[in-house]
Amino acid sequence: MSLSSSEKAAVVSLVGKVAPQAGALGAEALSRLFLSFPQTKTYFPHFDLSPGSADLNTHGAKIINALAGAAKSLDDLAGNLSALSDLHAYNLRVDPGNFALLSYTIQVVLAVHFPSDFTADVQAAWDKFLALVSAVLTSKYR
Repeated sequence: MSLSSSEKAAVVSLVGKVAPQAGALGAEALSRLFLSFPQTKTYFPHFDLSPGSADLNTHGAKIINALAGAAKSLDDLAGNLSALSDLHAYNLRVDPGNFALLSYTIQVVLAVHFPSDFTADVQAAWDKFLALVSAVLTSKYR
């Protein structure tokens, strides 16, 4: 599976609008993740998980910035995300299913904050992009 040129353009275009708000948008996605799927909190016992906390803003920014970096390297996602894949598989041992759950909450946040930009076609492109990112991040679990 790969992204078509129009899907790549849709992802990159929205990343340009998302990146300047990385901390806030990422924190909101994490808050939604923890509220909707409380089992995902397991990996963050040392974090203040209250909405808007510095921990959520910092980690949320890391997530959104990693996605922005991945969007700039769509033709080499595996190379771009290799270190993150190692970290999540070998050190953090995150349940691979959590990446799909986070993908859902990221898409909700994008839809809420960018309703005119997050059309059905853009949503489909982001869904595919996030699935590809998740596949790379979980590839070292096997």
